Amino acid sequence: MVVRKQTLHQIPDMLRIATEYGSDAVEIFDLVLAGRAKVECQDQALSVEERREVMEWLAEMQREYPIVIRVPACPMYPVILKRKNIQPKYVPMQILARIPYYGRRCAAGMPFGYLVIRANGELNPCMPLQVDIGNAKRDDIRDVWQNSPILAELRDRDLLKGDCGKCEHKQACAGCRGRAYEESGDLLASDPGCWLAQQAAAT
Repeated sequence: MVVRKQTLHQIPDMLRIATEYGSDAVEIFDLVLAGRAKVECQDQALSVEERREVMEWLAEMQREYPIVIRVPACPMYPVILKRKNIQPKYVPMQILARIPYYGRRCAAGMPFGYLVIRANGELNPCMPLQVDIGNAKRDDIRDVWQNSPILAELRDRDLLKGDCGKCEHKQACAGCRGRAYEESGDLLASDPGCWLAQQAAAT
């Protein structure tokens, strides 16, 4: 499901339904205002505080839930799992460690991450980071993966700017590059939806 203001209250029911139907995992996608969402969901993106609260809650739920809880577009979530030393009662740690971003930061175009191939063949670093890096109809995907200047920038966390560039978690999180790009036009900018750097600055 996509978590947004309108669906926040549905998360407990979705976890219950996923468990009752025998799912191995539930994926709760943090809404990023990219593509059609910029028009259709303008007022639905979570505030920083709402995002922090729901991620803290999901991390606690992972202790007792019998399935893996994954949260794409929110690389801060695995940082919380580690910070709280979440040891799931029913999910082996080696399975939990395979969720996107766990200890590997934003997965956009990263080793052990992914690329997106759109219906027209366009290649993007990830679903919310809709930056054109080639086209599967004309380009060799392996060549794009290995030689794209944009992917090279994304993989170098020393290039991150603002709070993300200064954050102690930049190697484990790096913020959502899609949200950073959509809000600023710069894929290396600070993620405006993150609270980790703000917490670090306050302590």
